[in-house]
Amino acid sequence: MPQPLWLVRPRPDGGCDYVNFVPTQAGGTQASVEMREGSHLPPQMPLLKRRHRLPPEEAERCRLQLQQNDGFHSSEPLF
Repeated sequence: MPQPLWLVRPRPDGGCDYVNFVPTQAGGTQASVEMREGSHLPPQMPLLKRRHRLPPEEAERCRLQLQQNDGFHSSEPLF
């Protein structure tokens, strides 16, 4: 996961749940991935629910789980 990645799942109220994966660098190599989970209902400010730092392999497993089983799909950045 070399670049930031957004996953989005629409909600019935017109908002969406999102997960944002942001890779962090240390010494020129990817050290970890910050996973940010939240929700957004425009025009309100986004709500950040959880934040985790994961090894790159675990972040990739989480991404696959979210896309295959939880209804998330890739998206352009929400904000």
